[in-house]
Parts: sequence; C-alpha cells; structure tokens
Amino acid sequence: MSIRINPNFTNYNYPQGREHFGDSCSVPNCCNNSNKDKNLKTKVFFTTAAGILTALAIIAKKQGFTLNPKKIFSQNPKEWAIFKYKTTSKGKPLKMEEKQIIPLAVASVLGGLVGGIAFDDKKHAKAKLKESVSQLFGAVLIPLLFVAGTSRVYKKYEPKITSVMPTIKNPANKKLLKGVNALSKGLPAIAITFASLGTGIVVGNKVSNFINEKVFHKKVNRNIRATDFAPHLDDLCLASSLMAAGNTFGNIVARFIPLALMVAGNEVGKAKETED
Repeated sequence: MSIRINPNFTNYNYPQGREHFGDSCSVPNCCNNSNKDKNLKTKVFFTTAAGILTALAIIAKKQGFTLNPKKIFSQNPKEWAIFKYKTTSKGKPLKMEEKQIIPLAVASVLGGLVGGIAFDDKKHAKAKLKESVSQLFGAVLIPLLFVAGTSRVYKKYEPKITSVMPTIKNPANKKLLKGVNALSKGLPAIAITFASLGTGIVVGNKVSNFINEKVFHKKVNRNIRATDFAPHLDDLCLASSLMAAGNTFGNIVARFIPLALMVAGNEVGKAKETED
C-alpha cells in the first residue's frame, strides 16, 4: 500500500512562514523588530551617555576639576569629580544643585533625542519630540523646582519646626535614643520633600501635556509612568544637600545623579508613535 502526501496540505498547528520549528517568533518580522529595538536601545544609551558626560565635564571644569586625562589617572579615583564626596586638602566635592542638574537633564534629553532620531524610523520623530517635553518639564525641571523651593523655605524655618517635634529624654546618651530623636526631628523634612516631589510630578505632567497640545495641536493625555520616578533621585539628593549643608549622605547620593538622569534620555530615544 502506498501513501500519497498532498503537497497543498497545511498544518495549522505550527506557525507559518518560519524556517525553523525551534524559532520562538510566531508573528512574521517579530524577531527583526525585536533586534531593531535592542539595537536602538543600545545606540540611544550611548548617545545619552555622551550628552551627560559632556555636560558633566563642563560642570566639573567650572568647579576646578581637571579634564587632563594624564592628571586624572595620576590621582586617586576618590579625588575624581564623579566619586569625590568629602572635602579634602585638594578641594571640595562636585556641587550638585539646580544650576548643575538642569544642564545635565537637558544634555540627557538632547542625547536621547539625537540618538532616537538618527537611528530610528523618521515616522517616530514627533513622538520623541513630545516625550522630550514630557521628560524635561514633567519628570525633571518642574519637580526639581518644587523640591528646591520648599527645601529652602524649610531650611529657613527649620529650628522652629524641629523644636516642636517630640523627643525622648536621653541623660545616658544612648545611641538608640539618639537615633530615635534624630528621626523624629527629621520627619518634617522627609514629609515636606516627598509632598513637594509628588506635587511637582503631577503639576509637571499636566504642564508638559499642555505644552505638547499647544505645539503639536493634538490632544495629549500622557499618564505618569513608573519610569518618571527614576530621575527623581536628583530631587531627593538636592533636598538632602539643601536641608543639611555638608551632609555626607547627600554628597554620596549626588554621585548617582548623572546615572539617574540617563532614564530621561533613554525614554526620549525609545519613544514611538502609537495609533489613536
């Protein structure tokens, strides 16, 4: 008995149009799109980093740090601008306040925008421009200004505020009670910081949506995303440094500000147009 095989038979149990049964992609071109997205993310990461490093170098130079590679590598890494967090005989740590954070944020967004437009389909350029506004105003500048403003006001009235906070008498000067009292006095600063940050994020999101609608003449309803909170390490650090001048913790956290601001540029570079 012979068996005839119908050449037109189609087995619908397997994805069609794939050359290998082991291929995990069942949708045509999905693997190509995935690879494109990975390549785009990598390229945008480097263009964003280039923008931030350029701005950081300019800021460091203005504060007296050397940009001479020979001098840099002859120093202890603890003296490098990005790592230095204590004042030594060779100078102070790199200051990170509004004047430094804003140029870093702008450099991050520009780096991501340039990389995204250069390496992605041109049809997504408008989406990247809109995301630039959202990141710059909604995720960085407006929250930063809210935190900076409230932190300076708090610092002015700090003695009066902390004087009414409850403390435990500690005649034996025990470390545990010292820590509890310090936490009690620090609660107003913590509460004010997070309240101003939350308000700044909400207001910033509304302002960026408004600007995008006016510029691009299209209704924008961009909700707050989880990634919008990543750059706010700079706000927390700024609040720490303003509320406690010379605070070592604030200086240490400040070293991570450029890394936190990488998120803004990466989000801009990856932004895509979506169907309404």
